[in-house]
Amino acid sequence: YLKMAGAPDSVALLLFFVFWYAGNMKYNEYNSGALTAVGGKTSGLTMTVATMQLGVCAVYAAIMWTVKLNPAKLFGLQTPDKQDVPKTTKADLIKSIPLAFCAAGAHAATVFALGGDPLFGQIVKSAEPVLAAAVGTVFYNKAPSFYKVCCLPIIVGGVAFASLKKGDDGSYSLKFDTTALVFGMLANSFAAFKGGENGKLMADKGIAQRYGGVGNQFAVTQIVGFIILLPIMFATEGDMFPTFVEKLKTDSSLQFNLIMSGLCFYIYNELATYTLKVTGAVTASVANTAKRVIVMVYMAAVTGKVLTDEQKMGSAIAISGVLLYSLIDDLMKPKSKGKKD
Repeated sequence: YLKMAGAPDSVALLLFFVFWYAGNMKYNEYNSGALTAVGGKTSGLTMTVATMQLGVCAVYAAIMWTVKLNPAKLFGLQTPDKQDVPKTTKADLIKSIPLAFCAAGAHAATVFALGGDPLFGQIVKSAEPVLAAAVGTVFYNKAPSFYKVCCLPIIVGGVAFASLKKGDDGSYSLKFDTTALVFGMLANSFAAFKGGENGKLMADKGIAQRYGGVGNQFAVTQIVGFIILLPIMFATEGDMFPTFVEKLKTDSSLQFNLIMSGLCFYIYNELATYTLKVTGAVTASVANTAKRVIVMVYMAAVTGKVLTDEQKMGSAIAISGVLLYSLIDDLMKPKSKGKKD
């Protein structure tokens, strides 16, 4: 799949990993910067920032189709892929709406969660497998294995522990950013449905063929997602939109952070797809888990916020639970000779 001119595949894969992580870290940083520039979590412009980030993604996708090239492979020092406009029909686009809605919902909810508390938001987001297991079982008839179910309390326990705060008298009480918790769990729910909808859509070989690759499917998802978020943005924050436009005209920090967060979001997701497509399931799980830890450490450094001892322990427990959840089925499989991930 990765065969082409330029750097050897092994080098390209390593670079895709590096830039996927770096892109995710920078997205978190620029997203925080954009939210700060509009006045923080109480400004009433969070939904507008989330929507406009997808707007940047939509423009980037349109530019790629215009020049017929997708530059993402350049991050692996390889020749860019050709990217023609997909041959999707109107019916295909209608079938893609549920996926785009879930993707846009997951994105917007994440922006709210990270706006509430960038560090605690990440801890809550690490509990995604819990929601994926519930949604998969109820809506898509895909129940996790017994071993996986046994890992879920570890993840929930970790997030719960991270929500505790020690009082002066040594007693513990629940103290956390409500926005980060509510929207983090909402983002996890949307992400779980997104996974299910993506599976359903790509099971239709005709649609997959007309899309002509993951790159086009991702581009269309972002564009349709942007169109879906626009009316929601105007319904919820429409009265603040003139203020946003004024700020955007004059505030170079907002311009830079908004455009860069949108671009980083698009590119890191594409690089994640490249990476996870050619690595085994175990490597992918470990990579995803390590990414959470690295992003949290990076955001702690950037925002100057320090994780409490409870958050450190809780996130360690939750993230270890996620790793175990991802690997447990492979670990419990009877060993067959000569099989490698």
